[in-house]
Amino acid sequence: MRVRRLDPVTIDRIAAGEVVERPASAVKELVENALDAGARAVEIVLEEGGRRLIRVSDDGAGMDAADLALAVERHATSKLPDGDLSSIATLGFRGEALPSIGSVAALVIDTRAEASDHGLSIRVDGGLKQPVRPSSWPRGTRVEVRDLFAATPARLKFLKSPRAEAQAVADIVRRIALSRPDVAFTLAGDHLTTLEFRAAGAGPEALARRIAQALGEEFALNAFPVDARREGVRLHGFAGLPTWHRATAAQQYVFVNGRPVRDKLFAGAVRGAYADFLPAGRHPALALFVEIDPREVDVNVHPAKAEVRFRDPGLVRGLVVGALKEAILAARHRASETGASALAALRGGEPRRAQDWSSVGGAPPAPRTGLWGAHPAAPAQGRFAEGDFVAPAARPDAPDASETSDAPLGAARAQVHETYILAQTRDGLVIVDQHAAHERLVYERLKRQRAESRVARQPLLVPVVVEMDDGAVARVLDAAGELETLGLVVEPFGPGALLVRETPALLGETDARRLVRDVADTLAEDGAALGLERRLDHVLATVACHHSVRAGRRLRPEEMNALLREMEATPGAGQCNHGRPTYVELKLSDIEKLFGRR
Repeated sequence: MRVRRLDPVTIDRIAAGEVVERPASAVKELVENALDAGARAVEIVLEEGGRRLIRVSDDGAGMDAADLALAVERHATSKLPDGDLSSIATLGFRGEALPSIGSVAALVIDTRAEASDHGLSIRVDGGLKQPVRPSSWPRGTRVEVRDLFAATPARLKFLKSPRAEAQAVADIVRRIALSRPDVAFTLAGDHLTTLEFRAAGAGPEALARRIAQALGEEFALNAFPVDARREGVRLHGFAGLPTWHRATAAQQYVFVNGRPVRDKLFAGAVRGAYADFLPAGRHPALALFVEIDPREVDVNVHPAKAEVRFRDPGLVRGLVVGALKEAILAARHRASETGASALAALRGGEPRRAQDWSSVGGAPPAPRTGLWGAHPAAPAQGRFAEGDFVAPAARPDAPDASETSDAPLGAARAQVHETYILAQTRDGLVIVDQHAAHERLVYERLKRQRAESRVARQPLLVPVVVEMDDGAVARVLDAAGELETLGLVVEPFGPGALLVRETPALLGETDARRLVRDVADTLAEDGAALGLERRLDHVLATVACHHSVRAGRRLRPEEMNALLREMEATPGAGQCNHGRPTYVELKLSDIEKLFGRR
């Protein structure tokens, strides 16, 4: 076949396939154009999920006749005044959105520039451009897209139901609204609930209000602020507590210089930051904003501008991981606010309102107990005894436990079913899962020891022979060097067996056979997919899980209070190694509602 040049309409329709995949893609391009035009209010209306109609109206600068005629031509844009692609400060810049949409639908634009005496209108139908005409449009710009993909009906087969397409548009509008709290957004139409985001102004408090509007009260109740800088790059926003996790990553919103992005770099960084705190297959919710010199990021690597490329990706990834980990640890023992909401749901009432975190400085207060011994009700000597969950006996002159009611996790009052600790706080009740809590404490102690390269080991008086299948033995022996750094020393002992000579001292008297078999299972699950650091953490988590105080163990009052005090002083103690909450807090007001006292 001979080579021939494609006609302009076919070229535009091919370009449209890259830029406009579905109604949500068209809405994204049109709303970004409105924001680049200085709009302070944007209204979006849909019919049939955007297939029949998309209408985007704004109060921006508008266009004169010359600009309007050029706006529907390919590769024409007002976003690159000097043609410099190395420093893009606008949301749109390719000059393909309007002509691409016009090539596959009926496109009508009404606009009026601020200095114009009257409005203007232009129509593009299936790629055929008509002359600019006068219009009565009063201010800003209105873009109507009717019968999307009418010129390319094959594309309609790949669209989902009108409801699904409308929800995709709602997600796009929500993402853009999060990035611009100073702009009002309204989305209306069939197959969706009207979204209305009032303009919240500028600054951290405005951003917090917009995040609460967009992501809801529950997110506000279970989020903490993030704010960090490194080498000219700033990361700020809010992230959900590890115990408030979701089934998918759909509630992860990331913005680079105000541009919503879905980038593998951020997805990996978030997974790394939360790795120690989430169960497998669960994802945190967050809204994070990266501010960086435009010359340090390339936004021209994806037709839909959904991905970016950084000049120094390691710097950005390190900032995200470090800032999130630091913020998670700053939350210390705090867990998700599930208890009060559950009580309210039980009686059909409304959940307790979120705490006020409208300013970035509104992080949860650090516990007042600090290190061990800072509180008068802490054990008389040291921490729990090595390898066991035993606190020293209380001194005869020790203060009454009621004095610890002012502590964040209160004073232990009882143990229920030999599994749960009930503690009284000044304004409520805390219920602690003793195994989950101690599991996290043991894990954090082991990690601290490993970081200091001094995991204490205890030689066994009589080495223990562990018999397993050849594959399990091979896995453990292959990792023998890594395990030794964790305090577990093993060596070969003939076919299908190995010898355990030393175990971590922190575990005290432990079942060495069970410990080694658990480690072998963990190594089998991880395989070679994880790096050394994560493999070691997984092994430590396994050790902590299977060798912490178990449910069914009866505890003395001083032991229970010792556990509460160490939880308050231990980062991440609000959740166990699997991401489950270690405690729930019920406010007295919520309990009173159950009994009709309020």
